[in-house]
Amino acid sequence: MKLYNLKEKKEEVSFLDAIQYGLGKKQGLFFPKYLPKFNSQVLHDLIKMDFITRSTHILSHFISDEISFTNLKKQVKLAFNFKKPTIIPVTNNISCLELFHGPTLAFKDFGARFMAQMLSYWKNKNSTMTILTATSGDTGAAVAHAFYCMNNIRVVILYPKGRISSLQEKLFCTLGKNIHTIAIDGSFDDCQCLVKQSFNDKQLKKNIGLNSANSINISRLLAQICYYFEAFALIPEKYHNKIVISIPCGNFGNLTAGLIAKSLGLPIQSFIAATNSNDTVPRFLKKGIWDPKKTISTISNAMDISQPNNWPRVEELFKRKKWNISNLISDSVSDKKTIKTLKELYKIGYISEPHAAIAYRILKKNITKENFGLFLGTAHPSKFQDTVEKALNIKLSLPESLQSRINLKNISYHMKPNFLKLKNFLLTQI
Repeated sequence: MKLYNLKEKKEEVSFLDAIQYGLGKKQGLFFPKYLPKFNSQVLHDLIKMDFITRSTHILSHFISDEISFTNLKKQVKLAFNFKKPTIIPVTNNISCLELFHGPTLAFKDFGARFMAQMLSYWKNKNSTMTILTATSGDTGAAVAHAFYCMNNIRVVILYPKGRISSLQEKLFCTLGKNIHTIAIDGSFDDCQCLVKQSFNDKQLKKNIGLNSANSINISRLLAQICYYFEAFALIPEKYHNKIVISIPCGNFGNLTAGLIAKSLGLPIQSFIAATNSNDTVPRFLKKGIWDPKKTISTISNAMDISQPNNWPRVEELFKRKKWNISNLISDSVSDKKTIKTLKELYKIGYISEPHAAIAYRILKKNITKENFGLFLGTAHPSKFQDTVEKALNIKLSLPESLQSRINLKNISYHMKPNFLKLKNFLLTQI
């Protein structure tokens, strides 16, 4: 598969090169040069397959010239070796697609673990690679656990100090070994900026084999396409042309993957891009002006992003498919309304967390009785224990993956958002 750089379209690379580079020249994102299209018969056959086989078929359409189907299936099985996505009915025509049954209780386990298996499969055993990534909450844990104890792969994760939940922090800041975590005095956008500066530094790229595991890495994005097909397979056939999917959006990788699934032939009627008070995209779609404001801290911290990295991919896909971007529904929800929605969901029998609650609220506002509405459950409620327990006046029981880490020491470093200090750390301290 060939991919091109959105900022330097003459730069074309293979899938292997794309996942190793992370970003192209001028910090450009890679995007598939060719987007396959499944006809109705292929789609019918795919839906009848099990999750692993179907996912392998979908991914093989992008990378079959670089890895055999047999070997790809082995890597997909290793990556997705946890409970598959589940659909839980919430109201008569709205359900939650729960994607948080992996080892770190978040949807990002799918992309991070697939990327880890791909890099492990192709990596030169004699070379060292440094994975540098930023997290607004769940990416850090997913990446850390996916790459934990892998030979010759070092992971450095930047996160905004005091702006992720304590349990999110415990999941990836207590591992040690080849996992290094740094609490940055600033926002996620500050962390993301440091990552981009690092990728623009020739010395770092040369000396430490720099790579990224954010959703900017194309392997993570492709893996996420697979669970949209799984959702489609789980929904009754009578609704197959009436599906509306609401996605809690931070860096917009999840939305990008859903839109690519639609471009492949999945007949999703429409997508909703749900955000919190960091509403750059809803304002842009309404006014046509890209005007990121200072990032606001909210109870849905994984969405506390004012400059979403994947938005150029969204625009490119709409342009390539000649879709009208003004048809994309996008809206924002305040913390006050998020808490109100958590209570509303609890009253009808579903315990949610802030991100999914935002997606549910905007979906409910924009759905008709004829539609089948699906909102994405991107993280387990217990990862936001304090917020959920306070809002609902209940006591949550913690899954074992969280309970086992709760008393472990946080071994993160602490740093101001200074690129030269980060560069020195990367060159001398890991």
